Amino acid sequence: MHSIRDDRTTRAVIRDEALALFAASGPEAATMRQIAAAAGVSPGLVVHHFGSKEGLRQEVDQYVLDVFEAMLGELTGEGGAELLDPGVGASSLSEVFARHLPDDSPLPGYLRRLLLSDTDAARLLFRRLYELSRAALDGLTAAGLASSGRDPAVRAALLLSNDLALFLLRDRLAEVLGTDPLSADGMTRWAPEMLSIYAGGLNATPPEPREAQGDAP
Repeated sequence: MHSIRDDRTTRAVIRDEALALFAASGPEAATMRQIAAAAGVSPGLVVHHFGSKEGLRQEVDQYVLDVFEAMLGELTGEGGAELLDPGVGASSLSEVFARHLPDDSPLPGYLRRLLLSDTDAARLLFRRLYELSRAALDGLTAAGLASSGRDPAVRAALLLSNDLALFLLRDRLAEVLGTDPLSADGMTRWAPEMLSIYAGGLNATPPEPREAQGDAP
């Protein structure tokens, strides 16, 4: 056993190692002993912090929700209009994804594994993600950046489904596009098309990159 190797709290290190193991092999397969070994602590310390594996799993799920809430908060908060502008928002949106979901993050893998499982945990997590999507749409509508449509419930579900497709179909999208859609390069390609469709429908054409238009750096 070794000491905690960075400036995160012991609790956060255990949570992050559990997230990585859950993503790799599933929450059912990962044992408390394996999680403790990965975090460099004793199994007793894991129990001390979380009570049980179910308690640890709930902490991991809450962390996933916190990440999505932070990302959606940037879209609906100050500067949200720029992020949603097809002309200038693509690079900013890429930075948001890179900040919250770095290339080595196990979160996408865990989210995919969990949401595709027929479990109460999957249903609860999806419902809470939907509630975040609904709140984000309400925030965008209130700010004059979006319309709630005739059926706000369906529109929020549609937006959530589109967002989750990047996670659930990540590998297949990477195969056909030749780049990981969640990587910086992949998001640079994905964001202009997505934002243009959001802003103007399928007839919209994304603007040329700012550099190509001769803008000053």
